[in-house]
Amino acid sequence: MDATQVIIRPVVSEKTYVLAEVGKYTFRVADTAHKTQIRQAVEQLFDVKVVDVRTSSVKSKPKRRGHTSGRTRQWKKAIVQVRAGDSIPIFRGLEGAE
Repeated sequence: MDATQVIIRPVVSEKTYVLAEVGKYTFRVADTAHKTQIRQAVEQLFDVKVVDVRTSSVKSKPKRRGHTSGRTRQWKKAIVQVRAGDSIPIFRGLEGAE
């Protein structure tokens, strides 16, 4: 699997920006990707050294719009810790913004 297929997009939330300040970055990843693939993809795409990878499956939630009911998609999340001194530039612009 190609690195751009493993990492889908960064997860943007208040919690992820707090984690980004201590060197932990959160990404939405492919459901079939495992920790080794995620580590290699982040190191290749962002030129950083990955120390730790933690993954979790985000379960789908029930949603309703009027009489129509359904569920959101299930997806996989990875929290990647990089070596001290390294940073990923896509998170750099909003870390200090309030």
